[in-house]
Amino acid sequence: QVQLVESGGGLVQPGGSLTLSCEASGFTLDGYATGWFRRAPGKEREVVACISAADNKLSYGASVKGRFTISRDNAKNTLYLQMNNLKPEDTAVYYCATDCPRFEWGIGPGQGTQVTVSS
Repeated sequence: QVQLVESGGGLVQPGGSLTLSCEASGFTLDGYATGWFRRAPGKEREVVACISAADNKLSYGASVKGRFTISRDNAKNTLYLQMNNLKPEDTAVYYCATDCPRFEWGIGPGQGTQVTVSS
């Protein structure tokens, strides 16, 4: 079965860190441009980070650049998002999918994982 499953979200205080995981099954992640996007209540979808297939080029949304790091473990067929210095405005449901950054014709997303940044 071809699918992506996100995990790792939770409640964290401002300034804290979280690492999200996105486990792929039924296909190999490194053959696709893959990434993360997020949705917050009342806001449009926002592209968070992408990693290309061929040359592992990384790209980030302006609001997370310098704080978030995307990576991929090919042996585990898993995508990660390391999030540091979290802010309340990072609160959202985070999703992973292929066809990054358009996320129109790819695989996923999964069910998403909730990240809440609050004191």
